[in-house]
Amino acid sequence: MPAQFIAEVSSNHHASLERCLQFIGTAAKIGCDGVKFQLFRIDQLFAPEILARSAKHRERKQWELPPQFIPDIGQACKQNSIDFICTPFDLPAVDTLYPYVDAYKIASYELTWPALLKECAATQKPVILSTGMATLSECKAAVHILSEAGCDKLTVLHCVSLYPTPPECANLAAIHTLRDSCDCAAGWSDHTVLPGVIYQAVFGFGAEIIEFHLDLEGKGAEFSAGHCWLPDQIGDVIKNIRLGESSVGNGVKINVPQEERERLWRADPKDGYRPFKEMRLKFKGDGV
Repeated sequence: MPAQFIAEVSSNHHASLERCLQFIGTAAKIGCDGVKFQLFRIDQLFAPEILARSAKHRERKQWELPPQFIPDIGQACKQNSIDFICTPFDLPAVDTLYPYVDAYKIASYELTWPALLKECAATQKPVILSTGMATLSECKAAVHILSEAGCDKLTVLHCVSLYPTPPECANLAAIHTLRDSCDCAAGWSDHTVLPGVIYQAVFGFGAEIIEFHLDLEGKGAEFSAGHCWLPDQIGDVIKNIRLGESSVGNGVKINVPQEERERLWRADPKDGYRPFKEMRLKFKGDGV
């Protein structure tokens, strides 16, 4: 099954509906299967005592996605034949998103919140679970909660919560570990911005989903941190992976029809010269 690519808009939307729609069109154009947004309210995301003491955290309010954008985002995704995926960061957000999203994404930081896991699972929509920072036992516990609450289409994403992630910290072999231990599809949430890591995740470890952070032109709120791809960069990676996937074939070792003429130009078993003797008799010169 081909790997699915999901473009994570994160906080690069500038709270602009026009920019959100540009992200959707761009994600579709470069070959993505889905585009993901985040729906949070700062006063529900961080504890009051943190907000009281940290202007840096309070300033993240400007990163909020206006909830009134959700219907338009959903419609634009349908028009572009691309899945609308969104991360709810509080319980009411699950209901807000329900009529519009094709799948819920649960962020790594919320993996430890059973109430949110259950709320997403109860919708019976597909769930994608990111696992940055988590131990295997924590991942399995979250998967168990989701399964018991009704989620029957789950993908777990191996993730490293470093922005950006050095390649030596990627530990892509954990994709296999999650797939086997959680008994579900598994993929990679990328923060490396390195093509080789994406290729290895897909072809080396069979990642069913690749999620990556996207920015349009390098002016998004998160781009300077170094973990966001630009469209041309990731577009080339997706194109190359699609070409690689098309080359897999059925595994039967036979010559393809296009090789028939070349078969006659192999070394003749009796004298070792090319081509076969029957071909030598027919050969009349260059271009024949």
